[in-house]
Amino acid sequence: MTVDQAQVEQCLDAVRQGRHGDVPGLLGQMDAAGRKAALPELKRLRKEVRGWDWKRWDERARVQSALRLAGAGCHTGAAAAADWLGGRDLRDWSGHSGPLLGVLADRDPAWLTEVARRLAERPAVAEEEYELVHGLVLLTGCPAPATEGYVRGWTRAVHGPDLVDSLRADPQTPVLAPRLLDLTETPDVLTWYASGADTSFPWPSALAALAGEGVLDREVLVDGCVARLLRGGRARDLRFPLALLQALGTTDEERRGRVPDWLGMVADAPSPVAAHAQQVLAELALDGGLAVRDLAEMSGSVLFRTEKKLVRAQVTLLGKVLRRDPGAAGELLPVVTDAFGHEDTAIQERALKLVGRHLSDVPDERVREELAGAAELLSPVHRAAAAQVFGTSVAVAAGPYEEVLPPVPELRPVAPAAATVAELVEELVALARHPYESVEDFERALDGVVRLAHRDREALAAAVREAFAGAYWLEGRDHVSEGSDGIFTVLAALLGAVRVSALDLARRRATGTPCCAHKALTRAVDARVWEAAWLVATEGPVPFLLATPTRHTGAIDPPVLVERLRAYRDAGVEPLPVDLAQALLRVRKADPSAARAATEAAELGTWAGTRLADWLTADESLSPGLRFLARTGADRRSDRWWLADRLVLAVRERRTIGKEFPPAFQWLGGSSEETLRGCSRYHWSALRPLWPGVLPDDRETLAAWLLPSLAAGAEWDERDAAWGLTALAESDGPAGPAVHLALAVGLGCRHAEDRLTAVDALLVLASRGDLDPALLAARLAELVAEGTVKPNRLADAARTAAATGAYATVRSVLLGLLPALLTAEQPPRGTGELVAVAAECVERSGGSGKIPGLAEAAARAGSSQLVVQARRLLAALGHNTDRAPSEAVEIGH
Repeated sequence: MTVDQAQVEQCLDAVRQGRHGDVPGLLGQMDAAGRKAALPELKRLRKEVRGWDWKRWDERARVQSALRLAGAGCHTGAAAAADWLGGRDLRDWSGHSGPLLGVLADRDPAWLTEVARRLAERPAVAEEEYELVHGLVLLTGCPAPATEGYVRGWTRAVHGPDLVDSLRADPQTPVLAPRLLDLTETPDVLTWYASGADTSFPWPSALAALAGEGVLDREVLVDGCVARLLRGGRARDLRFPLALLQALGTTDEERRGRVPDWLGMVADAPSPVAAHAQQVLAELALDGGLAVRDLAEMSGSVLFRTEKKLVRAQVTLLGKVLRRDPGAAGELLPVVTDAFGHEDTAIQERALKLVGRHLSDVPDERVREELAGAAELLSPVHRAAAAQVFGTSVAVAAGPYEEVLPPVPELRPVAPAAATVAELVEELVALARHPYESVEDFERALDGVVRLAHRDREALAAAVREAFAGAYWLEGRDHVSEGSDGIFTVLAALLGAVRVSALDLARRRATGTPCCAHKALTRAVDARVWEAAWLVATEGPVPFLLATPTRHTGAIDPPVLVERLRAYRDAGVEPLPVDLAQALLRVRKADPSAARAATEAAELGTWAGTRLADWLTADESLSPGLRFLARTGADRRSDRWWLADRLVLAVRERRTIGKEFPPAFQWLGGSSEETLRGCSRYHWSALRPLWPGVLPDDRETLAAWLLPSLAAGAEWDERDAAWGLTALAESDGPAGPAVHLALAVGLGCRHAEDRLTAVDALLVLASRGDLDPALLAARLAELVAEGTVKPNRLADAARTAAATGAYATVRSVLLGLLPALLTAEQPPRGTGELVAVAAECVERSGGSGKIPGLAEAAARAGSSQLVVQARRLLAALGHNTDRAPSEAVEIGH
C-alpha cells in the first residue's frame, strides 16, 4: 500500500509546531498506511520533548497535546493505544477529551471497549481521565467499568444543584454506587457537608433517598456499609459508610441478625463507629434482644477502650440491665471489674459502686472471691471503699515502693567503614533507598568513600558509575547553590559531575546563620559534605576523615581522635578545616580518658594536636543564653504570639570559635549576637536526622538550636516535631535550662506520638540521673501559664510516664508544677487532670507536704474534676479533708 508522504509530513509538522487543533483534520485525511508510517516519528518526538527544560514548558504543553491526539489516531493495537493515552507525560497536558473522542469515533466498538477497559484498570488514569473513559463507554455502549479509579472519577463528575436528581438521571448509579463502599480511601467529596445550616453529608442522604425509591438496592448498601466498617481503617475513611448506614437506618431484624458485626465494631473500630455499634447493642440489650453472653463480650471490649465516654456509657448500660435482670450478676460483674484498672478514678468508683450494689446477687462463692481479688487493680483512693464492699482489706503489694526506670542506654560503637569496594557500594545502594536515617550510617558511608577513593579511586568510580547509572544526582545537578545532596554529592564529585571550583568556594563560605536554627545545622552538614566532595574530586592526600564517630550518637572517644591525628602526623597530612572542627565538637570532653588524651595530643607536636589538647581542657560551653519573650494580648494577631517567634538566643562571643573554627561554624559563637528565631514552621531538610551529630557532646547547645522545631509541634499541627529529644537524652554534656525547656515543650506537643517520644526522653534522662524535676516543673509552669502547653496534653504524657513505673519521677515534677496552676486567679482548663495524675503518683509512691492552693481547691463546693481530685491528692498527702475523696459505696440493693 502506497503511503502519501506529504500527508504524513503535514500531520507531523502540525504536531511539531503544537497545532493540536489541526491534528484531527489531518488525521482524517490519512489512511491506515500513512498513520502507521507516522508512528515512529511520533514516538521519537515524544522522547525528545520529555527532555526539554522548564524554559520551554509552554511549547512542551502544546506539542504534547498534539502528540496525544496524533498517537491516539495512529496506533492500531488497543494495548498500545491505551499505553499512549495513559502516559503520564501526555496526560499532564491533556485538556478536554472531546477532540480525542472525535479522533477515536470511527474505530471498531470492540476495539474501543478494550481501550476503555485497559484505561479503567489504571487507577490514576481512570480517575483523572474519567471524562475520556466515560466517553468511550458512551460511544460503545459497553457496561460501566466499576474499577476503583473510574468510581473515584465518577464521584468528582457527578454534581449539580440537586445531587439526588443527578444520581437518579445517571444510568451508571446502580452499578457504581455500591462500589463506593469498596474503595481503599474515601474521596473527600463523599464527606463534604451540605451548604447552609444543613450539617448532613449530601452523598449519604442522596443515596439513602434513592434506596428508598428503589433505584438502589438498600440491602446491598447496608451490607456494604457494615463490611466497610468492619474492615476498619482511618477515621476519615469510615465517615462515609457510617453516615450512609445511619441515613439508611436498620430494621430490628437487621440489628439482631448482625450482632457479631456490632461486637466486632465496638471492640476495634475508631471511636465514632464504636459509639454507633455500642448504641445499637445497647438498644438490643434493653429490649431483651441481646444474650447475656454477648453483653458480657461487648462489655469486656468496651471497658478495655480508652475513650471515657464509651466506658461510662457501658457501665451505665450494665447497671440498667442488672436492675432488670439481677440473675445476670454472676456473668456480668466479673466483666465490670475490668474497669477497676481504668486510668480515670471516677470510672473506677462507678464500677465499684455497681459491683457493691449487686454483689449479693452473685450466688457462686468462687465468683465473689474473684471479684474481691480484682479490687487490687483499684487506685489506692478506693481501697477503703473496696474493703467496705467485699468485707475484707484489699491486698497491697508488700515491701517499700520501688521506682522502675529504663536501663541507662549504652553508647553503641560504630562499626569500621567498609573495607572493600563491593561492600561499600552495597551500603551506598542501601543508603540510597533510605537515606539519612541515622548519623551512624551516613558517617560510615562518607568515611568509606574517602578511604577507598584514596586507595583505589578507579575501581570505586567504576563501581559507583555502574550501580547508580541514571541517578538524578548525576544529571545536571547543582549540588551547591541549593544545598548538598549528602553522600550523593560526594559520589557525584568522585565521577566528575560537580565543578571543583564550586565545591572549593562552598566549603569555605559562611553558610550558617544564628537567625535560623534549621539553616545553621543543615549548612554545617553541607559544609562537611562539600569539603569531602572537594577532597575526592581533587584526589587530595587525606586518607580518612577525623570526624567519623566512634559512638552511635555521633560522639568520638578522645583516644581514638588522638590516634587519628598521630596517623596524620606520620603521613605528613594536614587536617581539613571543617573535618577537624567537626571532630572537636564531637569529642567526648567528659569521658574519663579525656585528661590523658589531652596530654598525648599536646605531645604530638602538631598544631592540630595542640588544638585538641586545648579543647579537651577548656570547660566553657557553647550553649547560648536562652529566654523567651512573654506573650501579650497585643501579640494575638501577629507572629509574636507563637513561642518559636518569641525565643531569644544570646549567642556569646567566643574567641576560639571566631579565630580557629571555619566559617561554617561561626554561628556557634564567632560574635556576640542576640536574635529572635522566626523560622520554625516553614523549613524542611532531608539532612535533619544528621543535625544531632553536629553537637553530640553538647546537648544543651543542641537543645537551644532545636527548640524552634519543637515549638512547632506544640503550637501547630507539625508531626514528628519531637524527634530530636531522643538524641538529647542519649547525648553527652550537661542537661540544663535548654534541655529541660525542650523536654517541657515536647511533653506538651499536639500529637500523641510526639508526646510519647518526649516521655521516653524524660525516662532516659531520669535513669541517667540528668533530670532536674524542679527545673522541668518551672519550665512547664511558664509554658502552661502562657498557653503553649495544654494541661490535658501534659496530663496524658505524665500519665503515660507514670504507668511505666516511674511514679516517683512524675510525682516530683507535678508537685513542683501544681502550685503555679492552683494559685492562679483561674486555674487553666485541664488542671484537674494533672491533679489526678499527681494523686495517683502520690498514692503509689508516697509523699507528703503542703502544696500551695491545693487546700483551697479541695474546699470549693461542687464535684468538678479539679475539686474531686484536689481532695483526693490532699488525702493522699496525709491531710484531712472535710469531704471524703469518694462517696460511700452502697452495698446490696
